Amino acid sequence: MRAYIYWDLVVNSAWGFLAPVFTIFLLEKVAAGNVVEGVKIAGFATLAYWITKSILQIPIGNYLDKNHGEIDDFWFYVIGTLITAFVPIGYIFSYLPWHIYALQVLHAVGMSMVVPSSTAIFIKHADKGREAYESSLDSTLLGVGVGIAGALGGIMAAYLGFTLLFLLTSLLNFVAVLFIFPVRAEMLSTMPQGVHQLPINKEIIE
Repeated sequence: MRAYIYWDLVVNSAWGFLAPVFTIFLLEKVAAGNVVEGVKIAGFATLAYWITKSILQIPIGNYLDKNHGEIDDFWFYVIGTLITAFVPIGYIFSYLPWHIYALQVLHAVGMSMVVPSSTAIFIKHADKGREAYESSLDSTLLGVGVGIAGALGGIMAAYLGFTLLFLLTSLLNFVAVLFIFPVRAEMLSTMPQGVHQLPINKEIIE
């Protein structure tokens, strides 16, 4: 649970750096100062992310439920986080609206892998009788981290520019994976699908 909470804190804080300045980035670097165009790009970027994530995460969650054990949850967790880590780097080289939309779709793909798998891991490993406390602790630390990161992100963007901010966000996503790997041994091995439905040989039992 500590590994999960640390991962959640680092990843969400990383993206918290961008939350207050992303629209400004779109306005300055992609919309060339055109406020109307910048707002439109921000709106369609949001649409691209949420529609893609909403479409993908249900079948991914269904797939994870049909496979016994947690190895698949672990790898979806890791790979999804790594996918999101490359998105801020892509923003550095973006100057057309479709670049932003494509990166938002990529971010959504990563998060559609992360959300079902991370939620499943949290549910399975929350300490008995401490579920509410651990979920509230996770949410509280996440909120504090994102809030502080948002303030720092605004300052960094103002004085240091967007490139360093994007690199920092990407780096923290990679760092977050380091919190996941130490607990991989605790994940249950994948069992054959339908193993609980194998026919019983009565002659052997007798």
